[in-house]
Order: sequence, then structure tokens, then C-alpha cells
Amino acid sequence: MRYFLHLAYDGTRFHGWQMQPEMLTVQQELDRCLSQVLRQPVYSLGSGRTDSGVHASHQVAHFDAELPTGLDLDTLLYRLNRALPPDIRGYLLHPVAPTAHARFAAEARTYQYHVRLVPDPFSAAYSLYLDRAPDVAAMNAAAACLVGEHDFTSFSKVKGSEKHYRCHCYEAAWRSEAGGLVFQIRANRFVRGMVRLVVGTLLTVGRGKLTVEEFRQVFESLNRVHASGAAKAQGLFLCRVAYPSEIVPAELLPAGLPYFA
Repeated sequence: MRYFLHLAYDGTRFHGWQMQPEMLTVQQELDRCLSQVLRQPVYSLGSGRTDSGVHASHQVAHFDAELPTGLDLDTLLYRLNRALPPDIRGYLLHPVAPTAHARFAAEARTYQYHVRLVPDPFSAAYSLYLDRAPDVAAMNAAAACLVGEHDFTSFSKVKGSEKHYRCHCYEAAWRSEAGGLVFQIRANRFVRGMVRLVVGTLLTVGRGKLTVEEFRQVFESLNRVHASGAAKAQGLFLCRVAYPSEIVPAELLPAGLPYFA
């Protein structure tokens, strides 16, 4: 039987989602704890790979397993959360069709990047602090260039495994929040390093070191060397993975969690 697990994690101490030799990753810990609780080898596959230090308030992974007799899903989720380290938590577990795929069935993914404009020692691991407010209007004018279907080669890490760099971006905009800013971007797919490179270059616009037209030229150049450096990992969250209703019915999603809204 195949299952979808909806989970969240603090990425601070992990070397990203994907399993890597001799490095602590979220996938490694999840597989270890699933195997321990179910008493059988279990291998998960996530909706996408988050980089080292990046967080997720909504990640989805699928795995195949046979539940022991008498073990229901609520009890399995309870035991899994007891086994997992405190910086990883499962929120929802449900069966899906054998062909349902956490990565390929996803219709869209949403990321948020958090910027603090007021010093706050409690948010240092979850946001980027700027001592001067950037020009939000200019950053939003530049971000508008991203909406639509485009080639995002300029905002991708070199030597990635992607076969192509075209993504359909549905939204990309900055908004104010108490004490800071949030950049939200939603697309059907993201290439490696894309969001942090986009944010880093938009912040260059916000600092007045790059005009909106120059940002557009960087984007259209399809040349990674023209983009600014990547924004730091700690401000980035994978915050929503969307699926067709026949795979993840809306009534299954827990109430009261903002990323399920």
C-alpha cells in the first residue's frame, strides 16, 4: 500500500532533504523512523529537495509499506512522531493509489522567504536580517517579470541534474508583515537553487544596485553568472505542496494550519 505523509521540519541542522552519504538529512531520519516503527525497510520520496538549512512547513513524501495487523494510521502517525527527532513532525498520513507520486503528481509548490527589518534574536534561524529596508515597490516590479512560463537558467545552480529549466510561475511578490517582509513564489516546478538566487537578485534591486530593467536583462540572458549571489538558506521555507483533489481531498487536510488553507 502507498501512503502520503504530510510533514514539517526545521532544516537548521540538516544537510537538506535528500539522503547523502555520511550526512544527516531529513529523508534519512524519516526513513530510519518509519522503518523502526513499521519493523520493515521503508524508503520515502519527497515532493522536492530542500537545500541544507532550508525549512519546510509543508513537505509531502510517499512511501510503500504493509501495516502490521491492528495498526491504524492515527496510531502509526503518533508512534512516528514519538520516534522522530523534535525538529521533524508529521501532520497527516493517508493512503493513496499505487501510482500516486509525491513529486510528479504535485500541481504546484509554494515557497516563502522571510526578511526581518527589526532585530530579533529568536528569528535568526528562520529569517534574513537587514538593517535597512529595501525598496519593496522596485522588488515587486522586478518580481513581476517572473510570472508566466519562462526559462529560469539565470536563477539555477550550475551542474544541476535538470533536463530543462522551464517553469511556470503563478505568483511572485513581496508583502509586508510585522517587523519585516515575506517573498512568496508559487510555480509548477523549481530548478535547483532557484528561489534563493531569485531572492538574492531581487534584494540587489531593493538595495538600488540593480534596476528593474537590468533585472529583466539578467533573467532573459539565461546566464547564471549575471545573477546576484543566493540569499542565505535560513529564511527559506517550502510552505505548500498542492495536489489534485482526487489524490489529496481537501477535507483530509488539518484545520488551523495556515499552509493547508
